[in-house]
Amino acid sequence: MKFIGIVGSPRKGGNTEILTQKALEAAQSEGIETELKTLAGKTIKPCDACLSCRKTGKCHIKDDLPPILEKMLEADGIILATPVYFGSATPQIKALIDRSGFSTRDPARVRMPFENKVGGPIVVARRAGQNFTYAQLMFFFMITGMIVPGSTYWNEAIGNNKGDVTNDEEGIKTIEYFGKKLAWLAKRITK
Repeated sequence: MKFIGIVGSPRKGGNTEILTQKALEAAQSEGIETELKTLAGKTIKPCDACLSCRKTGKCHIKDDLPPILEKMLEADGIILATPVYFGSATPQIKALIDRSGFSTRDPARVRMPFENKVGGPIVVARRAGQNFTYAQLMFFFMITGMIVPGSTYWNEAIGNNKGDVTNDEEGIKTIEYFGKKLAWLAKRITK
């Protein structure tokens, strides 16, 4: 069983990556293989609504999305993580959500490749905007038919400068519990 954690921050090694790694380490402690992918330094262009993916099964845009999308399709669990930028998710994670959700789905909704996978969002903010951003990511999990476990609180933490999030004790515990709960749920579903 394998989980992928995708960090939508343009910063490498920042708070969002720290939180995602905490969730993945918690899942690893439950026997899950994990992989962390960061969108930092990658180009993920927005969907242009051309609908060519409906005919070809692939997005025509040439960028760094295809190998990440392939990892998402292979994974049993998906974590999407983002910092809050101006009250919402980063453009990188939003582009990933739009294109991965849209290009993998046929118009008749016969094929839903993310359906019944487990997953959930992680959000970090300096001060505010977490709940809206959390909901923004949750919509992806819901519309793709994925199953999202709860935690001890929303999967959110506070941090501004790199590493600040480690001072949010409750946030870290919430994220670690989320990773364990995600592993628990994935094991129950595959029995």
